[in-house]
Amino acid sequence: MEHYDAIVVGAGIAGCSVAYFLKEKGLKVLVVDRAGVAVAGGSAAAGAFVSPKIGKGSSLQKLTNEAFEFAKDFYKENFSEYFRQTGVVRIPKDEDDAKKFFEYEKYNSSSFRWIDSKRLKEIGIKDSKDSFLFEEAGVCDAPNICRAILDGIEYTQYNVKSLNYKNKMWYIGRYRAKNLILATGYENRFFDMRYMGVKGTWGSRGDYETKLNLEVSMHKSISISANIDGIVKVGATHTKEAHACLNCGTDPLKELFVKASKMVDTSDFKPKEIFCGMRSGSKDYFPLVGSVIDVSMMLREYPKLVKGERPKEEPKKIKNLYVINGLGGRGFVFAPLMGKILAENIVDAKLIDSRVNPDRLFLKWCRKSPELNR
Repeated sequence: MEHYDAIVVGAGIAGCSVAYFLKEKGLKVLVVDRAGVAVAGGSAAAGAFVSPKIGKGSSLQKLTNEAFEFAKDFYKENFSEYFRQTGVVRIPKDEDDAKKFFEYEKYNSSSFRWIDSKRLKEIGIKDSKDSFLFEEAGVCDAPNICRAILDGIEYTQYNVKSLNYKNKMWYIGRYRAKNLILATGYENRFFDMRYMGVKGTWGSRGDYETKLNLEVSMHKSISISANIDGIVKVGATHTKEAHACLNCGTDPLKELFVKASKMVDTSDFKPKEIFCGMRSGSKDYFPLVGSVIDVSMMLREYPKLVKGERPKEEPKKIKNLYVINGLGGRGFVFAPLMGKILAENIVDAKLIDSRVNPDRLFLKWCRKSPELNR
């Protein structure tokens, strides 16, 4: 057997990030993935935009922008080769949305400036209202930055078919570790984690070859990247279907291209590559980071949970099992901070931020889930 302090299942940006911070704390880490590093799921299809969230100061906006500040510094300081700070323009969708931007302004905790419609046209953005420009935002090269994050961390391509826990160790094939971290995104085949309410959203993105001089990235109803080495990224679609990949047999980029053509000049765009994948999100759109509740044990010991009983003690957990999931369409924004939070919990026993702790969803699921026998 090969022994590790931690095994991370999943080599998307979430798995890579937690592996990085565990290694920083001195742990011997193994990352496994059946497909490869950032070649499947949400990380494979991600445009990997790193920008703040705008709005009226909701809890989710505050967390997202904390994560943005951490992520852009993390990428800039450690992986600048694969992170381009192109700036990202946030464009109102219509007249009503443009009025809301004046309300949003006071909640912009990240550095920004207004950019008027005349200037937007000068830099190649069509039919736009006065917008926010976040100059420190940018775009990641998703697969290469994931591979760079894993530099110095052991990785193997391996299809995990079973997980076993005995003698205080997790066993996966010929590998064993004290701690097991699931960064498997939409797919869960091993444990009852229904209470987390992970939902899949199918996304398609297109990379286009073009000579368009586009120096800034932008987001309206979709995102369009700056021209980086002759390539502009356009994405992504949002199809909430478990089997939406069947749509790839038609023209997954048709809708995107129509929207992109209303934002910039796409007359010389030539499709280079299509990326598709399922990204995972939670019921309340907050990430899921922390240990995993032993659902069957809790329901056996507290059968009245389904009627609203609140246990006097903390929910019982599956030993040394952790999850980092539900990052949604902002995986490259959330992942570094969430990885750091989980690593500090595992190594230093630091409490998980209550906003992302999956425990928050358990009691409500017990009371309201139609799946449970009342």
